[in-house]
Amino acid sequence: MLKRLIFVTLVAPVLLLCINATQQTPPSDVESNYKTYCAGCHGVQMNAFVDRKWKHGSSKDDLFKAIKVGYPDEGMPGFDTAFTDQEITELSDYILKGIANVERYDFKEKPNSNTVFKTEIGDMKLEKVADGMGVPWSMAFLPAGEMLVTERSGKLHRLTKDRKKQTVTGLLEILSEGQGGLMDVILHPNYNKNKVIYLSYSAFKKEDGNTLSTTAIMRATLTGNKLTNQKVIFEALPYSRTRHHYGAKMAFGKDGMLYFSVGDRGNQNDNPQNLKNHGGKIHRIKGDGTIPADNPFVKTPGAMPSIFSYGHRNPQGLTVHPETGAIWTNEHGPRGGDEINLVQKGKNYGWPLISYGINYNGTTFTDKTSQEGMEQPNLYWVPSIGPSGMAFIQGNRYKGWAGDAMVGSLRFEYLNRCNMEGTTKIVGQENILENIGRLRDVRMAPDGYIYIAVESPGTVYKLVPVTN
Repeated sequence: MLKRLIFVTLVAPVLLLCINATQQTPPSDVESNYKTYCAGCHGVQMNAFVDRKWKHGSSKDDLFKAIKVGYPDEGMPGFDTAFTDQEITELSDYILKGIANVERYDFKEKPNSNTVFKTEIGDMKLEKVADGMGVPWSMAFLPAGEMLVTERSGKLHRLTKDRKKQTVTGLLEILSEGQGGLMDVILHPNYNKNKVIYLSYSAFKKEDGNTLSTTAIMRATLTGNKLTNQKVIFEALPYSRTRHHYGAKMAFGKDGMLYFSVGDRGNQNDNPQNLKNHGGKIHRIKGDGTIPADNPFVKTPGAMPSIFSYGHRNPQGLTVHPETGAIWTNEHGPRGGDEINLVQKGKNYGWPLISYGINYNGTTFTDKTSQEGMEQPNLYWVPSIGPSGMAFIQGNRYKGWAGDAMVGSLRFEYLNRCNMEGTTKIVGQENILENIGRLRDVRMAPDGYIYIAVESPGTVYKLVPVTN
């Protein structure tokens, strides 16, 4: 079992909605409640509320109902056991006032192309690559300096070498609701010859008057700006009424196999520890969708043969170590307990039987953080940072960072550098690009630079060291 390392993220109190931003007044109870219970999903600055479609209404009564009873199928728990009705009323007013005055949340100046970011190895700047997108979920790098960028809303963009944005057609039907939509994009290892790409997305079907969805993977040929030869090579079972925890991160391993995540779909009690379904697992298949004969549960009666590891919650970062070929993931915990894991064949990562987190409403679901036969994370965060995207630094563009892991933070809006000692041990962290926005994806490009995708507004950047 790998030695674990514990990090506790400390966040300075942010005085939201102050009429005088210089006043050093203590946070009110409602501010504390928001930051403690809500900020993990909706952001310290409430930016996750901005420009969203209010499916269940945006009046005070609508918010009261949403907070009190929730919408569990959509990932919104009820907080009736955490708050009194009076506290829910105050929280509803606080959120409505906050959205109306969102410009006051800019407690730091938003970075721009002239912003210099201080890091432990020197100064950095951001070079804008593309903007004008909603939620840019993932990036892939084509030959000759071109890129593919997915938008969760269901758009696939091709960025030309001169950074003009073109639309790629030929996608299958996608359910863009909640956390679902068009998600990851990667290239076949032999893309230069076969032009094959892979897209993960939320597929759906109608059943008994309900719309059910799941994580699916499509293989297709990219011909110009059109997808052809589309083929669905994986559908996670069972389909679910929920609209969250799809996982959907993909990577080709050094063994030529396709590794990908499927979240627990919000059904933590039935999926992650059950080998008879796909939820809460890391999977391994061949590029054509068939099952490798050496998968760990191929000969286990009733088990899904694609399973590589299990006991996961919602892995939103998945990458391959460039030296060892090992599969690494980061995944969202509930309130606390986000993790980084080195994923090993056939291992159980414990969710939800062990965890360093608690429920969003403050209740506990387990009193165990370890158990025999279950793996410990290499690192976990309390409070949750909302990890998203993951890449290991390669090349010599960033001297002093070689071999380190980069992880985005959705909640706290920064890029997290995990300082690696060797190839398996995380010994420290550095937070850079603070206040950049909800950081959705991190990639190492063939040109040796780090590229990031952020939300609000949707933008792709390249991280460039400043020449002194």
